[in-house]
Amino acid sequence: MTHEKEERSLIIIKPDALQRSLVGEIITRFERKGLKIIGMKMIRLTDALIEDHYAHIKDKPFFPRIKRFMSSTPVVIMAVSGLGVIDAIRIIVGPTKSFEAAGGTIRGDYALSMQSNIVHASDSKETAEAEVNRFFAADELMDYEKINTMFIYSDELM
Repeated sequence: MTHEKEERSLIIIKPDALQRSLVGEIITRFERKGLKIIGMKMIRLTDALIEDHYAHIKDKPFFPRIKRFMSSTPVVIMAVSGLGVIDAIRIIVGPTKSFEAAGGTIRGDYALSMQSNIVHASDSKETAEAEVNRFFAADELMDYEKINTMFIYSDELM
């Protein structure tokens, strides 16, 4: 069951990761950290969904490139939950400018681009909730107890 302190967040495994056969490696990194996958699916992003998701940069001159890139292949969408999950994911992923990302992060290990930066990750609680709701219907999210939770969080759940 979901603990009241848990956050939810969205991860999009982008076309470059799919084309480079990195999907399993990326999912593994989040699982090894202890995050709980509560929803996952492969979809092809529509223009409307891309425009909604990237509404904050829709007027930028580079937006058509992003739209073309994000619709070039299917993507894998994941909803994850856990304590401090948003900050944990941002650390695992590394900065948006992949060429600035440290080794050991997903972007630091697999990307050199700002656009082709392997994954999208929610940047705040508010954004995360909106993004999870944008990509998942309520019945697509699973609430379940992981048997290793007490070994991952220890006293933080008390």
